[in-house]
Amino acid sequence: MAAKTNRLLALDGLRLLCALAVAFHHLGMAWSVDGVRPTTAYLPQEVNSVLIYGFLGVEMFFMISGFVICMSGWDRTPRDFLASRAARLLPAFWACVLITTAVMTFLPLTDGIPLPHGLSAADIAVNLTMLAKPLNVPYVDTVYWTLWYELRFYALFAILVLIGPTRRRVITIGAGWLVLSVLVPVEAPLAELVMPEFAPYFVAGITIYLIRRHGPALPLWALLAAAWALSLFRVRERVLFTNPGFPVPVWPAWLLITLAYIVLLAIALGVTDRWSWRWLAVAGAISYPLYLLHPRIGYTMIRYAYDRTGVPVPALIITAVAILIVAAWLVHRLIERPVAPALRRWIATGSIRPSQPRVDPPLPEAGRPSLDGEPQSLVHPGR
Repeated sequence: MAAKTNRLLALDGLRLLCALAVAFHHLGMAWSVDGVRPTTAYLPQEVNSVLIYGFLGVEMFFMISGFVICMSGWDRTPRDFLASRAARLLPAFWACVLITTAVMTFLPLTDGIPLPHGLSAADIAVNLTMLAKPLNVPYVDTVYWTLWYELRFYALFAILVLIGPTRRRVITIGAGWLVLSVLVPVEAPLAELVMPEFAPYFVAGITIYLIRRHGPALPLWALLAAAWALSLFRVRERVLFTNPGFPVPVWPAWLLITLAYIVLLAIALGVTDRWSWRWLAVAGAISYPLYLLHPRIGYTMIRYAYDRTGVPVPALIITAVAILIVAAWLVHRLIERPVAPALRRWIATGSIRPSQPRVDPPLPEAGRPSLDGEPQSLVHPGR
């Protein structure tokens, strides 16, 4: 079965939905107005019971990442793979780190929200490398923890790109990864490589891409079923870890994770291939900067607005998300679009200049002597 290479606009829309889910979860569930009462005190219980599950946007992001990284890295050299990943992650990340730092500097919050105060210029520089976690430096923004998982996944997949991905190799590695994620305790040093909490989501995304590329087959269905079952176990642990002050049933999380599997599988099987709404591409592009910008800046906007105006919290949350969407679009338009292609070319070729297209010399007239005295053909030899 030939691989389908058309842009999957449905994936772009799914990315934005995940980013919005996480944003509303953080701004609705993790913000404190007065340092004592959480935002849940200002929202109806029915709303709280929905927003609490927004953290699952991270799990869905990892599934999409497994799909997209497998798709984008399949036919690339290691250097091209590195260039594409760096260009996708770094320009927006650098901009968002600096923007968040500026907001924390000029609009500081001294109570109620656990912001890391007193970050030095060196700490901020380390954050710009995406290596704050292994270097034991505080994050400029708490959501950066997911990027450390992404980087480790990229490193693992880069090894596969280096040896050459094949259907059998990817299935074997995916199955081995799932087994290790069960056997390796979360506290063990090897867990830094295996990432047992989130391995099933990466494996699921990879497997679903293989179904798209090679077609459904029993080994792929078996691997996907194993990843799904392990995902339900892992998400149960994540739900039990939450402590919002009210009961959080596990079954809605199981339902949402299962729905994510079904949606991504439907995309892989071509259900959405005819979607041609170009705005979905923009939605996918702004999802990453929206995710990076929303927590600290969102908290700050809500807190300052509430302290000065007393506007109801639900309205402030919606307004903050709307402003952050605009900010994310500006980061994409003004930073990512000009910087990412140049960074990709520099890593892939050593030059930031676009490669010049080949221009063939004009064809001589028929029968006209060439420089060596022979007649030129009307058909250029390079065509």
